[in-house]
Amino acid sequence: MATGRLGVGETLGALNTALGPGDPVWFKETRARHLRARDFLAPRPALQARFGDGQVPERVVRAVAGLQGPGVAPVLRCAPTPAGLALQLQRPAVFERVLGAVAAYVAPAAPAAPGPRVLLHCPALRGAPGALRLSQLRAVLVADHLARALRAHGASVRLVPAVRDPHMPTFLQQLHVDWPAASERAATEALRSLALAELSPARDGEALPPGVLGTVCLKEVMQERGRAGGYDPNLDKCLVTEDLLCALAELQEAVRHGPGDGPPGLAAAPDADAGGCMVVHVVSCEEEFQQQKLDLLWWKLDEQAPLTQKHLVCGPVKAAGAPGALTAPEYYELRHAQVCKASAQKRGRELARDPAWTEVVRVLSVATIKFEMLSTAPQSQLLLALAGGSISTKGTKSGTFVMYNCARLATLFEGYKHSTEQGRYPTFPPVSSLNFSLLQDEGEWLLLFNGVLPFPDVLSQTAALACAAPGLHTTARTETMCKFLVQLSMDFSSYYNRIHILGVSTQQRGGCLQGCKGSKGRDQQAPSLLQEPRPHLFGQMFARLQLLRAVREVLHAGLAMLGLPPLNHI
Repeated sequence: MATGRLGVGETLGALNTALGPGDPVWFKETRARHLRARDFLAPRPALQARFGDGQVPERVVRAVAGLQGPGVAPVLRCAPTPAGLALQLQRPAVFERVLGAVAAYVAPAAPAAPGPRVLLHCPALRGAPGALRLSQLRAVLVADHLARALRAHGASVRLVPAVRDPHMPTFLQQLHVDWPAASERAATEALRSLALAELSPARDGEALPPGVLGTVCLKEVMQERGRAGGYDPNLDKCLVTEDLLCALAELQEAVRHGPGDGPPGLAAAPDADAGGCMVVHVVSCEEEFQQQKLDLLWWKLDEQAPLTQKHLVCGPVKAAGAPGALTAPEYYELRHAQVCKASAQKRGRELARDPAWTEVVRVLSVATIKFEMLSTAPQSQLLLALAGGSISTKGTKSGTFVMYNCARLATLFEGYKHSTEQGRYPTFPPVSSLNFSLLQDEGEWLLLFNGVLPFPDVLSQTAALACAAPGLHTTARTETMCKFLVQLSMDFSSYYNRIHILGVSTQQRGGCLQGCKGSKGRDQQAPSLLQEPRPHLFGQMFARLQLLRAVREVLHAGLAMLGLPPLNHI
């Protein structure tokens, strides 16, 4: 069996190189109707721009058809079509390569060198849970998801602020948000002295409010950094308070403290200092103006302030159907009540009150919230539909739908394990002995080609921060993981509803499984399978189970990036 992880990016790169100099033209197909005939396409208009008359030289077609290289998927054929140059892979070979090394596709490659130092600052966490607006909750969830993705790629991530409100850790734990806590405020003496030296004199007879030290002029810093960097031109003065100095001191301390909490075994780079730390302020749109003041004040008071400070601004959250402005805890309680109601309707009120089921409901509630908050690009406005009073697993865009299909997979494998223990099925053979050419259903290729194979690229997209571009603002694609998991769940659900997984197909077994209906009925017919002296008939079942093992691992890894545990039953 060939080794080495195949990659969509590597394959696309090799395909574009084979066409010669020019912009990339190849793209990966994702729709089922197109995948019936091809896996990659170079569109005809792009080929016409590249080759004039659109006729690809025969030598180029031969080069593409014989493409090889590290990470490049094996090619079956390449031919001109009305749509453009179409390429199809050797699907049995791709199944074998991917399903023979599933672990390589469910996590990024281990970094060989220290990753970047990133400080994620979410100012919304400086208050109490009851003060969190929905837009601030969105910023918290974006920061938590981004931290997980960055750590998975080897970055050393430090989270600020450490929450001090006594109720906030419990609320964050309820939401499966991993964030540090502290009981003491950061020391501000040094910054206080610097700030006092920069304060503008108070007007005669002007009394300052409690906790306010005075005002600092930011005009010089604005002229040096602000206007070119995209700061608000109205920023001129900053009201310096004890709380503001405390926030600045905590940021200062976090930057100088060390490499953060990246993967074990990786130390900080020898020359790592404040200048080598990238600071990303994840803020709601309402908080951005105040955060810009803090940035400029930091540069004014601290010569060693990080050179790279970026703002990831989360768009507004509008709640349609809400009686008023919901706080974050009220939003959680609303969704939790809706999940409880749906659970009672489906399972009965007595089961819904069972302690074991209570934890399932909590996870479903958090999954609902996270998929709602994270499925839209963070910079865009988010509209929450709160009316209706119920949550359903049938809605294919929801977090409950993803968790439902995660539980279906768990039930499938638990059923196989139980049947094997009872002697209904043989034990699972070595993966190297499986015949993946038996995987011929289009749903199987969809699961592999759109689900398992591109998952490392999805992880990379989730961890990508556009911080190299000039300007104050950065973007992140934190919506990528939610959309991917929803689509994977839809593909699995469609496949699972059509295909008999446990057992052998009717055609292969000469009709001996006729009459099996539904997943439970199929499993109940299993005792007859071992009575047949034709063990090769289990080949397709084992190949399908290995494919679904890979799907399960990808689902679990994707949910982990959202801080969600997999469910074994719903």
